[in-house]
Amino acid sequence: MSEELMPETPEETEEPIKQRKNGLYPGVSDELAENMKTGWADTELHDLKPVAQAAHTADRRAALSARFPGERLVIPAGNLKTRSNDTEYAFRAATEYAYLTGDQTQDGVLVLEPRPEADGGHDATLYLLPRSDRENGEFWLDGQGELWVGRRHSLTEAEQLLGIPAKDVRELAAALTGATGPVRCVRGHDAGIEAALTDKVTAERDEELRVYLSEARAVKDDFEISELQKAVDSTVRGFEDVVRILDKAEATSERYIEGTFFLRARVEGNDIGYGSICAAGPHATTLHWVRNDGDVRSGDLLLLDAGVETHTLYTADVTRTLPINGAFTDLQRKIYDAVYEAQEAGIAAVKPGAKYRDFHDASQRVLAEKLVEWGLVEGPVEKVLELGLQRRWTLHGTGHMLGMDVHDCAAARREAYADGTLEPGMCLTVEPGLYFQADDLTVPEEYRGIGVRIEDDILVTEDGNRNLSAALPRRSDEVETWMARVKQG
Repeated sequence: MSEELMPETPEETEEPIKQRKNGLYPGVSDELAENMKTGWADTELHDLKPVAQAAHTADRRAALSARFPGERLVIPAGNLKTRSNDTEYAFRAATEYAYLTGDQTQDGVLVLEPRPEADGGHDATLYLLPRSDRENGEFWLDGQGELWVGRRHSLTEAEQLLGIPAKDVRELAAALTGATGPVRCVRGHDAGIEAALTDKVTAERDEELRVYLSEARAVKDDFEISELQKAVDSTVRGFEDVVRILDKAEATSERYIEGTFFLRARVEGNDIGYGSICAAGPHATTLHWVRNDGDVRSGDLLLLDAGVETHTLYTADVTRTLPINGAFTDLQRKIYDAVYEAQEAGIAAVKPGAKYRDFHDASQRVLAEKLVEWGLVEGPVEKVLELGLQRRWTLHGTGHMLGMDVHDCAAARREAYADGTLEPGMCLTVEPGLYFQADDLTVPEEYRGIGVRIEDDILVTEDGNRNLSAALPRRSDEVETWMARVKQG
């Protein structure tokens, strides 16, 4: 990895660095600085087609405008975050910003400025970093210049792509500092913008904006549904990739599985939507096992929970529990089939007009019945459910909303989410599980260290639901047949 241009020492020049007329970048001669300003072709792009989201983002901004009339609304994309020393994490635009603009560039800010007339709506402006300046040398000397990290779109190009007027974001902080009238800002993404608004916003008002934008994403439009299906389809191919290399994972570790799925995510999408859980053997009983540094052994189960994130930032979230050698043992199959039955009951409960909690309750009832049947907890089932005793082995909720965030709509009000009602266009996961910890002395020894979860992405339709990830087999015998076919070919 290249370092930025280091200044010369005074002994190597005819005058001390501090006396350079250039001044902006010590160690660069005036002659070189002048030379770098000229001789470059015009690379402005013309007649660009709008991004696929543009028609949809306009509707989203219109709804936002109607919800907060007469108020200035500020939605930042966020900034680069340091990973270590002078290296940064890969940038991922804030969900609220990308949802409203279709843009994914760092430092961008969407501002909705209220029109002066009553009920006049808002004028939207995107504040972005323009192309690197070739006059001051930033394009080749600054660590975020064009020759270091790649070409940015010009403001004119951005307007064509996104359908929103664009201005230089470096002018925004001053404009916000002098602004008057009520302001709301999505916090947590851009400290500089928040500082410019510090005396104009309140935490309560800003939270109302964040909550609204979270709830607005609950019902997906046709574009979003197609992107979620695209994410799921890539994820299915990623699971097939993993099955093909299980022998190599046995020779190395869970990291081979993680890397294999990541390759699919980067080739067909933007990234993984969350840290992949590649949990083999007893690691499958740890809900969010992302260290992925354990052994992969024939005879154990692999719990793979992973999702591809599309280029438009919609993510899948799918889990399969696979026998590493391709065949379940009798006990593994018994536990797996119980989870499958619970998932079937949960999926059947997903339909318009149903309470959001219904699919969780349906799945938990089946698992409680199995635990009582196996003698692991004393019945009756109604008492087990009332006291939540099954949760020693089921642990988590049975699903969550899915979209641009893997746990989408997380800031929504309880009455609009957990206590709400399902509507067509909502997308959620159904993912029951049973987890018998390796040190759990309340279960027979042969159960210990077995963890099973099955998760699918379910779209609520007008007349029921559609399993977006149905292409991945779920029933235990179908899983074995599928694995054998994929390995062969």
